[in-house]
Amino acid sequence: MFRINGQSDAELVRRLLAGEESAFVSVYRRWQGPIYRFALHMSGNGAIAEDVTQEVFMSLIREGSRFDPALGSLSAYLFGIARNHVRKRYDRDRHLVPLPEPVAGTKERSSSNGNGAHPQLVVAPVDLGRGETIARVREAVLSLPEHYREVAALCDLQEMSYEEAASALDCAVGTVRSRLHRARALLAEKLAELQAPTLKSAAGGMKR
Repeated sequence: MFRINGQSDAELVRRLLAGEESAFVSVYRRWQGPIYRFALHMSGNGAIAEDVTQEVFMSLIREGSRFDPALGSLSAYLFGIARNHVRKRYDRDRHLVPLPEPVAGTKERSSSNGNGAHPQLVVAPVDLGRGETIARVREAVLSLPEHYREVAALCDLQEMSYEEAASALDCAVGTVRSRLHRARALLAEKLAELQAPTLKSAAGGMKR
């Protein structure tokens, strides 16, 4: 279990609910950034990400008693709240983020490296500036169907374990593995498409 300043999740939440500002500040400083990035990867909209992040911590203050450390970590609990709020924004502002449907006939397949750990995304090397690379990865992630985007954002971008992601998404570990396997395949295809124009441009420049 992740500990903040030597304190367990349960201890921090107990203190936070008792009104101790320092406990809230500790949790906020540790998880505000990751939750904002998750919401940004899911929505592609900074304003939505800010709203979702605020709602997550307001929910923690109002309903933190629902957190049960026996069911998962505090991070999984917070990301689960973030996921729910992002989905609510989808329903309200769906026109802001297109959500492509899975290709007909595709199936989720199980994938594991044998020890439960997940490999990092493999992106073909290309001569891009760091900012452009990040922008292309974000664009590729946003192109994924929602259920694939969630696991990619949690496992590959937030580096959550399969177990933590399963807890946040309220699904089985096997489901996380199979969705992540398919998400990585779709990401690889999308990144190849996004990189192709740059590679063609670079090749054209070399011929001159």
